[in-house]
Amino acid sequence: MAELTELGVAALRDGVRSGAFSAVEVADAFVVKVAKAKPLNAFLVETPDHALAAARAADAARAAGETLKPLAGVPIGMKDLFCTNGVATTAASHILEGFVPTYESTISQKLWDAGAGMLGKLNMDQFAMGSSNETSAFGNVISPWRRPGSDAPLAPGGSSGGSSSAVAAGLCPGATGTDTGGSIRQPAAFTGISGIKPTYGRCSRWGTIAFASSLDQAGPMARDVRDCAILLEAMAGFDAKDATSLQLDVPRWEQGLSGNLAGKRVGIPKEYRVDGMPEEIEALWQAGIDWLRDAGAEIVEVSLPHTKYALPAYYIIAPAEASSNLARYDGVRYGLRELPANESGGGAGLQDMYAATRAAGFGPEVKRRIMIGTYVLSAGFYDAYYTQAQKVRALIARDFERAFEQCDVLLTPTAPSAAFALGEKSADPIAMYLNDVFTVPSSLAGLPAMSVPGGLDKQGLPLGLQIIGKPLDEQGVLNAGLAIEQRAGFTARPQAWW
Repeated sequence: MAELTELGVAALRDGVRSGAFSAVEVADAFVVKVAKAKPLNAFLVETPDHALAAARAADAARAAGETLKPLAGVPIGMKDLFCTNGVATTAASHILEGFVPTYESTISQKLWDAGAGMLGKLNMDQFAMGSSNETSAFGNVISPWRRPGSDAPLAPGGSSGGSSSAVAAGLCPGATGTDTGGSIRQPAAFTGISGIKPTYGRCSRWGTIAFASSLDQAGPMARDVRDCAILLEAMAGFDAKDATSLQLDVPRWEQGLSGNLAGKRVGIPKEYRVDGMPEEIEALWQAGIDWLRDAGAEIVEVSLPHTKYALPAYYIIAPAEASSNLARYDGVRYGLRELPANESGGGAGLQDMYAATRAAGFGPEVKRRIMIGTYVLSAGFYDAYYTQAQKVRALIARDFERAFEQCDVLLTPTAPSAAFALGEKSADPIAMYLNDVFTVPSSLAGLPAMSVPGGLDKQGLPLGLQIIGKPLDEQGVLNAGLAIEQRAGFTARPQAWW
């Protein structure tokens, strides 16, 4: 039944409902494929029992004539940032190695309640800090894509690189991701899949290991727009355990999908035409404009004048929040504990234990961001850096508000390039951070945004287009994404080498 792994979320759901195949057949096919894909290093933990148990429950419900749950028969991958009851959750960091939660995150519980099964926990950049999935304590995730004639391993994007690699390789039909500054959209673009970051507050953060609390937002990654809409419906909703959760009904996004954009206006922000942008990105952007015009939309130019300040502001605010959130990992309550001897040869003091635990448990990128964050929050620099960054954030949000007075959605590239080889940018943090130049502004403003594949570059690697919407207008974002998807005709898949 290997062909089952070529189907997406909607096709698997509908096939199980119709009796074309059983949920157990689906789960078995994906379990086998995951087990054979070790070279990708996409999964940190495999949970075939979880996937098969959900599949058996779906088949039993169908046999009994019961109404099937929305995701019955659909196995998915779970990013290792979501706590899963009884299954190791590490955020890809040594400091949480061996941590097994005794509770379920709201996002994962909603998906299990909808009938989904879990194939395993997906690798990621450590504590979601990275753009290439090279910061995981458990090894790099490898993209299933290759440049023609080259065996150089490519980055699957980050931090949700395990999710993007697994979906692109057909190891799961869909996966959860998290997006703080672009960590759903950029990896989706690098691997030729779709991914949406909903409005901040649409999805609960409870039970999700925190990076930057005012930015983190869960979302789905899948092969197409419809599958993203289906998964997002299951993930979204109010949660009283999360103070930032929005108390709103979940729209029927799948039912509302339409590629007809008649009467809609699409804004093209002139500030996103950055210096040195590759011609292929410019050409894809123009193709996206033409596709949306063909779908009935009117194209207008808009201005987001504070865009150039978004990346510096983000790399002050996000590390500041990270330094606060990661202070809880001290070796006292859970996770790693290091107890070095002190200089006199006696037992270690409390501060020694803190220092040794964090030195051994955190990776270089996490340490870098903690130090930056602690610095900008310190008494002498709080107003000079953190307060100013928050003011810039407000200006960026205001830019979007004014732009949306002229249009319904915005169209931009997702990333400034196609996937790069692992190691190409790891020695230059600034070059790595620039991967988020197009995705960070909408994150700072808390807006829904989505990446859909638009084509291939001259080396045969995927390129993505980004749609940014008004607050709570996930439907508008999904519809514009669908319009692009229908016209781009992107069907390229990586050739299995693993």
